[in-house]
Amino acid sequence: MATAVYLNSACSNPFEVSATKCKYAAQSVRAVPIRVLSVGKKRSRELQFMVDEYAEKIKYYCSFEDVQIRPNPRNARDQRAQVDDEDAAMMNLLRSDDWVVMLDERGKDIGSEEMAELVGDAGNTGASRLSFCIGGPYGHGRKMRERANKSIKLSSLVLNHQIALLVLMEQLYRSWTILKGQNYHH
Repeated sequence: MATAVYLNSACSNPFEVSATKCKYAAQSVRAVPIRVLSVGKKRSRELQFMVDEYAEKIKYYCSFEDVQIRPNPRNARDQRAQVDDEDAAMMNLLRSDDWVVMLDERGKDIGSEEMAELVGDAGNTGASRLSFCIGGPYGHGRKMRERANKSIKLSSLVLNHQIALLVLMEQLYRSWTILKGQNYHH
């Protein structure tokens, strides 16, 4: 079992005037392990390098795991069957005490400060792990939609799952720098 780590937060620079304030300003945040589950084919060497770079940065703040799920595990020709198979594979990797965030083009559009609050909130849910789920080319299935605690989108644009993964990794790192009051987010 992972040991809880409490980090001092300062969600914005105290010398900056900001229209948005992170609710964790001047408070401690319980860091829960983060896990990213993504459906997709083998990643390019360049993408994997960038994902690994952000993973190392995130590990400075909390435990982190990147899990790849094979797309269309039973080579179904039917789109619905493919989504259902990927859905089942993803659901099998989740625990009942995970706080699950589904990335979806119809999810809530959030900014970086809200993402930082989402990461901070995970420590207050009683969850033992924060799991971000990126679906395959046809999205998530019914079971994942029912299981997810939150549904967010990273952009109003539809993103390829590999681009979504990279954007998510950067935003997770940015979230921790916001929570710690570090000079990364301006």
